[in-house]
Amino acid sequence: MLDVGGVGYLLAATPSALRKADGGGETTVETYLHVREDALQLYGFADAAERELFLQLLSVNGVGPKVALAIVSGSPPAELRRAIVREDAARFQAIPGIGKKTAERIVLELKEKLAGDDGPALAAVAAGAEPHLVARDALVELGYTVAEAEQALAHVDPDLPAEERVRLALKQAA
Repeated sequence: MLDVGGVGYLLAATPSALRKADGGGETTVETYLHVREDALQLYGFADAAERELFLQLLSVNGVGPKVALAIVSGSPPAELRRAIVREDAARFQAIPGIGKKTAERIVLELKEKLAGDDGPALAAVAAGAEPHLVARDALVELGYTVAEAEQALAHVDPDLPAEERVRLALKQAA
């Protein structure tokens, strides 16, 4: 239940949003109002990244707000974006209510949309992410799409440091 100025709204929220509000004090929650002919449904998220991924999932044919909420509730948005870019449809099939075709459609339709996102790439580099992500994000900064960067790094030894991976990926591309 979301209390806004003394008015209560029923809110379907992600587990992270519920944990954030668990203290009982005043909390800011990102929301999305889904309008249908017969209902107004309010969805809540702990942060903008969850909400943004939810909206991107809604753009996929066959994914409604309940399924999108189930997907966003399962893992952090950065992990889900990584699974999409890596074409890991099995990750989505593990979520109740998502079959093989829907999982493949999610990966197919969102892969190119996520390829242009620079925000997660910069955050991964700043957080000292694993060498693969640092190398991929460096290639993205050089003009590759996320998909092209992943493809270029697929042929490079995964035990090398990030700088060496980038150098070899660029050498192979030339």
